[in-house]
Formats: sequence, C-alpha cells, structure tokens
Amino acid sequence: MNQPKRYLEFDNLPNRLTLFRILLIPFIIGILYTSENYSGTKLSLSLSWIAVLLFIFASFTDFLDGHIARKRNLVTIFGSFLDPIADKFLVISTLIILQYLERLSVIIVIILVLREVYMLSLRLLALHEKLIIPVNKLGKWKTAIQMVGIGFLMTGVQTTIFPFLNIGKACIYIACFVAVYSAYIYTQNLIKELYKRKGN
Repeated sequence: MNQPKRYLEFDNLPNRLTLFRILLIPFIIGILYTSENYSGTKLSLSLSWIAVLLFIFASFTDFLDGHIARKRNLVTIFGSFLDPIADKFLVISTLIILQYLERLSVIIVIILVLREVYMLSLRLLALHEKLIIPVNKLGKWKTAIQMVGIGFLMTGVQTTIFPFLNIGKACIYIACFVAVYSAYIYTQNLIKELYKRKGN
C-alpha cells in the first residue's frame, strides 16, 4: 500500500539532487561565458576551472541521485521523468556554449543534439507501445567519454604539456561516433520488438 504513494512523491533527496543539477546549469554556462570576456588572463583560467568543478559536481549528482533512489527505494514517477531531462539539459547546454566559444565544431554539436532528440523520440515510442528496450553498454560509454571530453574542453587549456583542448575534441569525436552507432543498435532492437508484436 505504501509503494504507490511513495512512487508519486515529489520531495525526496534524489529529486532534490536532480533539481539542484538543473539549477547549476545557468551558473556553469554563465561562468564559461564570462571567462571568454577575460580570454588570455589568469581570471579566465580561474573561471574556466570553476566551471569544470561545477560540471564535475553536477555530473556526480547524476550518479548519486540514481544510487540513492535505488538503495532507499525512492524511485518516483517524477524522478524517472526529470532525471534524464536534467542530464540532457546539462549536456546540450554545455555543448552549445563550447561551440559558441569555438572549442567544438558546429556539425558535431548538431549531430549530438539531434541524436538526443532522436533517442528521446524512440523511447517515447517504446513507452507508447509498452515495450522495454534495454539500454546497451555503448550508450553508457558514450556518456562517460562525452562527459570527460566536455570537462577537458571547458578548461580552455592548450599547451605542449597539457593539450586539454585536443584531448577534449578527440573524446567528443569518439563519443559522437559511439552515439550514432548506439542509436542505430537501439533502433534495430526497437524495430525487432515491434515486428515480434505484430507477428503475435
């Protein structure tokens, strides 16, 4: 009797962490944007590293809220909806600001953003058809590599000893390839399940 009521809860620790992650996004974007106004100065570098630390913390809350929700049986319909949305907001916002700062190709950003929209559409279709399509490990690898790449790009550091921009770009290119391929695999799996249902 308690589980349905808990499933509809709004105010719990995992949901607070998810909302906090969303609230961090304007600060991350604002700090990165401000750092560009002081380009080439120590202040710019300091602001960039502050943005990196906030991004790392925001990314960590993504792991933390899910872990707490599962461990304490606090999975709610609100959290299930908001958590992936918060992730998309964080990633897409940072990709766009990095493109604005000319640290990423606009083509790569467009591909990654369209991929997220495409995957969201497929998941809504699966939900509508009441199908459960397992998320393949490639999607998780894409997320991990993408987060690392974004962090390196945020620093704005490019020296012989610390070629962070080059490392960041390489990570994002790899993540882009994995993202497209994992979307292809997910599409295949969804089509197979739809054909199975039609055959039944």
